Amino acid sequence: MKSVVRVGSAKKDLQQNFSSEAREARKEAGYQIYRIQTGLDPKDWKPVIRVGLGVREIRIHVENEYRILYVAGSEDAIFILHAFVKKTQKTSRRDLELAKERLALITKERRS
Repeated sequence: MKSVVRVGSAKKDLQQNFSSEAREARKEAGYQIYRIQTGLDPKDWKPVIRVGLGVREIRIHVENEYRILYVAGSEDAIFILHAFVKKTQKTSRRDLELAKERLALITKERRS
């Protein structure tokens, strides 16, 4: 089973956006991440090429619209880049830029 690595403050993002009030969303997020760990795709996802190659968005439709951006960049790990509540049709520039910065951190670490 692949390990889960939360890049930067992705753990804090998950805790804030999938708070105890959003119990169903938190449960669904955990299940979708588990699917990825076991080699399956999330039930609802799409590529996010604007952030980088291999970056995917888990789409969770419970109460609100929730998103988790991740990259399964290696055989043994999943990197969670960012998690947020989506409030409009278009993903905000801030959310995309934050995910890009965290992807750059992974890329830099893996090269050294």
